[in-house]
Amino acid sequence: MFDPEPVYPFLAKLGAKWARVQTGWCRCEPVKGRYDFGWLDAIVDRLRTMGIQPWFNLGYGNRLYTPEATNQFAVGWMPLWKEEARQAWLRFVQALAEHFRDRVKHWEIWNEPNHPNFWKPHEANPAEYVKFVRMTAPVIRRAVAGAKIVGPAVWSPPYFKACFELGLGELVDKVSYHWYRASPEDRYETSIAACREVLARHNLTLPLWQGESGCPSQSAGAGALAKYPWTEALQARWVVRRTLSDLRLRVELSSYFHAVDMLYPNPDGTPDGRLNSKGLVRRSNYTPKPSYFAYQCLCALFDAETRWADRPLEISAVGQQPLDRSALLKVAFVRQRRPLYAYWLPTDPRKPLKTRTVDLAIPDAPGAAIDTPVLIDPLTATVHRLPWARRSGRRWQIAAVPLSDCPLIVTDRSTVKDS
Repeated sequence: MFDPEPVYPFLAKLGAKWARVQTGWCRCEPVKGRYDFGWLDAIVDRLRTMGIQPWFNLGYGNRLYTPEATNQFAVGWMPLWKEEARQAWLRFVQALAEHFRDRVKHWEIWNEPNHPNFWKPHEANPAEYVKFVRMTAPVIRRAVAGAKIVGPAVWSPPYFKACFELGLGELVDKVSYHWYRASPEDRYETSIAACREVLARHNLTLPLWQGESGCPSQSAGAGALAKYPWTEALQARWVVRRTLSDLRLRVELSSYFHAVDMLYPNPDGTPDGRLNSKGLVRRSNYTPKPSYFAYQCLCALFDAETRWADRPLEISAVGQQPLDRSALLKVAFVRQRRPLYAYWLPTDPRKPLKTRTVDLAIPDAPGAAIDTPVLIDPLTATVHRLPWARRSGRRWQIAAVPLSDCPLIVTDRSTVKDS
């Protein structure tokens, strides 16, 4: 679907520290009982040399054991209903876990088991998924010291709820979900709250991982959200909002799908012309899109040194145009004792929005001060002086700062230097 080799230089400079990697059973076991992990070794080792930690999505099928699969990769064909397939799956998992035991500690079991494309040939069933995890997870734990099991990699509230009612919480260490919406914030906060409520109902304090979410960069094509009229510029705005929405809601890991565009294959493996254009890098010529640079900017600012903080950012005036202040999203972080304040309007990113201005008030807070305020536009990775910023008592008053549907960040100038 793409060549990873020309993508690695961009990954090395991106600043991301984790990478979700598909394992591909059919590619690892091309002949019954004979495993070839060389291709996966190359990916894992290359990522690790860049300071990127792989985490595995353990899944897909193998036509050796489900010959009825309609494509050579047996994507989504489950090994659950035939004894030979079940035993082959467990042997494969054991061999894979033993091979990567010192390099990969996080193992996500299957991909989107609620989706008909990934739970074949039967209909999706949360009881069957939990049974599948229950038989797979112990194999990994026995082989990998300190293994972390991840799941269920879905977004379907009824399916999600049913999984934990059936005991998934006692089997996993991280709770992964997928979230595709044209507007990243669409029902997101209430949905995350509902997700956490499900966990709390079962006395679980497991961290949430947003394991897969992306946006196309062109109209048509393949994959989620492909029906909308996207452009590379719109994709970049979406990526910034998606990432900061995850950080705002204190999701432990935020994963963008995908590093590079993917060209879908025919059943025989030849390209069929359908492009999933969610990549930060173009597949056509392996060059970075605007979304790549926006994501790179966020990776620099919101790294392991940055933490969510409960700090106020006040909107004291909204210029000449009416604005529902309750619709404005705000979030604060602290990085190396310097605050970062992000704010934006969560309107439909596919619609044009006239940039307006607002006046900001930033009260002093202990332990995280702003000496010289600046404005960062992550969409363009540019830093702007704020000549109208004034000290007033124990707060900064900053007049006429821009406001749009793409987050802007107010912070201290030293934060930019450190990044």
